[in-house]
Amino acid sequence: MPPAHRPVAPAEQEIATTASRRSGPRKWLKAVRWLIGAGLHPKANQTTQAIADDLAARMDYDTGHVLYRMHETAARVDIDVSNVKRHVKYLRELGALAWVQHGTRTNSRRAQGLDGWAGTATIYAAVIPAVFDHAMGHRIIGTGYEARIVVDLRDRPNPVDNRSEGPVDNSAKGSCAPPSLTVVKEESQVQIVGGFTTTATRQRKTSPAPNTRKSSSKRRATILGAAVTAAGMQLGDKLARAIGRRVSWARRASHDQLRWVCADMGEQQWTEDQAVRFAVEAGFKHRAGFAWEPARPHRLIAAELRALQEQQQADRQMQDDLAQAVSWEESTAGRAAAARASLAALFGAPAEPEPERTAEDRKRAELYGWDQWEEVAAHYADEPDDALDLYGERLCTYAVGKAARREWQEAWA
Repeated sequence: MPPAHRPVAPAEQEIATTASRRSGPRKWLKAVRWLIGAGLHPKANQTTQAIADDLAARMDYDTGHVLYRMHETAARVDIDVSNVKRHVKYLRELGALAWVQHGTRTNSRRAQGLDGWAGTATIYAAVIPAVFDHAMGHRIIGTGYEARIVVDLRDRPNPVDNRSEGPVDNSAKGSCAPPSLTVVKEESQVQIVGGFTTTATRQRKTSPAPNTRKSSSKRRATILGAAVTAAGMQLGDKLARAIGRRVSWARRASHDQLRWVCADMGEQQWTEDQAVRFAVEAGFKHRAGFAWEPARPHRLIAAELRALQEQQQADRQMQDDLAQAVSWEESTAGRAAAARASLAALFGAPAEPEPERTAEDRKRAELYGWDQWEEVAAHYADEPDDALDLYGERLCTYAVGKAARREWQEAWA
């Protein structure tokens, strides 16, 4: 007889004290459906199931751990936050969730040596209580969170009788071999490993196939188009390990994926601190690790590398434009204004009113304003309309953003 289920006490809702065993999201979701359907908790219902579905969709397949993210769960399930708390409590009392980490307001970024503030997240582990295993007839080895199921293969069903389909043309008696194996890797990885077979009936070639691979002198290029070098890849490997250690949301990517993304950093001789800071700022920009967990972190970092390259190219173009620009004093309008001012001073004539702003004035102010963004930000703070007319919305936005970022960094320094 299965043991009578009782609500799990709060002291037994930690992974160190739980009587339930660990699980992955797929089997855990099956167990939760059974627990709710069996009526083992008087208040668990379809809303509890909907929250369990949301948690399972975000769980780590290896550990069964999931970030709570209470407010986002409430928005996705379309219920109040208080209801999310209540139904997650029901899952804990069913023995289907256990605490891995309690959320606090402790600054997790400071522990990583980073600026800014971010509270410690709440993390749950998917667990399956003993009442479900007893009902399913599972045999369990061990106790608590590290318990495991033992699968008995002795009572598995007999093979299907297909003798009416005709004999199989085997090459010889007893020549059966293990099934073919295929190693499959993700397409986005640099190297794709093909399959290999151990089948005894494999066709043997009498002569080696001619090497039809065409040799090419073209070298492989990185994401940003730089030539791959051994030194750059070696440094990229080191930078990838640093990012994997210190940036939590980047750990969903494999080491090969991070290493290939970091190849450009290696070619540019970045340091570990530069690479980690770049990844942290890229995540902060997209709220990775806070509002969402990127499924392919290496693609986020690659996109930011491309954006950085485009910004650097735009900056270089701006510098070229600045170098070729004519100063106000040397321009035709500037010389005419200086001549009028000289005549006015000589004859005591009243100074002419300031001429209306022209397109040339705006173009020159925009060219020089990118290097003098502090002046632009101060101008915008005093006279926003005039600053927008002179510098344009794009430059004003850039200057105000730079000023705000500096104030934020000084506040957290």
